[in-house]
Amino acid sequence: TGVVVPWQDDYMEALARLHLTVSRAYKVNPEINFEVFIHKVDGLSDDHKIETQRDIHQRANDDLADAGLEKLHLSFYLTSIYDHSIFEAFSKVVQKLIPQLPTLENLLNIFISNSGIEKAFLFDVVSKIYIATDSSPVDMQSYELCCDMIDVVIDISCIYGGNRFSLFTLSNTLIILKTSIKSPLNLLCSKDNNPRFSASPDN
Repeated sequence: TGVVVPWQDDYMEALARLHLTVSRAYKVNPEINFEVFIHKVDGLSDDHKIETQRDIHQRANDDLADAGLEKLHLSFYLTSIYDHSIFEAFSKVVQKLIPQLPTLENLLNIFISNSGIEKAFLFDVVSKIYIATDSSPVDMQSYELCCDMIDVVIDISCIYGGNRFSLFTLSNTLIILKTSIKSPLNLLCSKDNNPRFSASPDN
């Protein structure tokens, strides 16, 4: 179950609604997972974002403890519509619902270890949610570039027609390639290349 807490100077009312929602849902299904999006944080500095998330997390858990719901677990994500954090958060939520996730991660690990690729994502190109990635940490810049590449490829495909394989070589030497597995699933990979300049999609 997902709950959105819009950030504002006074979020006590939102926290009260959060407590009411999760406590009622938990009584119906104690096995339910709760995902809390702390939204509209784009205007905050990084330090303020961390402080806000910590404060909301602490207050929400204190309210649950006072109600005798210590076993209830909340997961928190900082989100905004002005960057890719909302897609990253939804990706993490969706991954919790995929029983085959460990197998997919292992396959991607094997793929990158035998191909020289540095990072691999299995994307749903319609929603721009990645349903799996390899075990290396997710670099937000690479993830955002993959999302941007999906937008560009879709725009070009609408005009000139689609292709199963696309390749972008960026001026910062980062290569991003996309290949279709089964619509709408696509494998997107990133790799550093020797310095050179090019910025055209092969579509």
